[in-house]
Amino acid sequence: MLIRKEDGAGETENSMTIRKIFIVNSMGLLTILKKMKQKEKEMRILMLGLDNAGKTTILKKFNGEDINTIEPTLGFNIKTLEHKEFKLNIWDVGGQKSLRSYWRNYFESTDGLIWVVDSADRRRLTDCKEELKGLLLEERLAGATLLVFANKQDLPGALSAEEIRDALDLESIKTHHWNIQWCSAVTGEKLLDGIDWIISDIASRIFTMD
Repeated sequence: MLIRKEDGAGETENSMTIRKIFIVNSMGLLTILKKMKQKEKEMRILMLGLDNAGKTTILKKFNGEDINTIEPTLGFNIKTLEHKEFKLNIWDVGGQKSLRSYWRNYFESTDGLIWVVDSADRRRLTDCKEELKGLLLEERLAGATLLVFANKQDLPGALSAEEIRDALDLESIKTHHWNIQWCSAVTGEKLLDGIDWIISDIASRIFTMD
């Protein structure tokens, strides 16, 4: 077995040729995949948050589904939605503490991250902050657009978007484009504003003008 050195010593002419072909083919494949994604105007969005934050309710409400019979997500839900000119593949993953170690299984090829916060649950804001902080350090989420939904604004005592922003220390985030949007999954208020923002930001990064 030959071990490649930095100066190329140890490689035969055939192995160098094979390596060049492999690199060219790999680059060609990436170009093809990018063109396919560009043509389809497709985005992969991962929706996470602590349990009972309202992730599934948000997804169902946005899709025009009945929200009166929502059960805790014990695994994940996938919805493929058409919105404006874009195809959205949205992954809604359960937020129970026992499931959070599995979140990493869904990071690959994520264009946008929606982090849902229960604005009325003051007790778990520290936990919420730490989980989000850990996600933003993940290499496979590097560059992904971040939208924070300050959900459950219809409930009495819910913290404002500004208070959630400060509690999560969002202003310190320098590695991702981010925005926070107050909303109510139950009434649907401001959901569209948040979705439109994350789509616009993702599109500005991954799609080029023809």
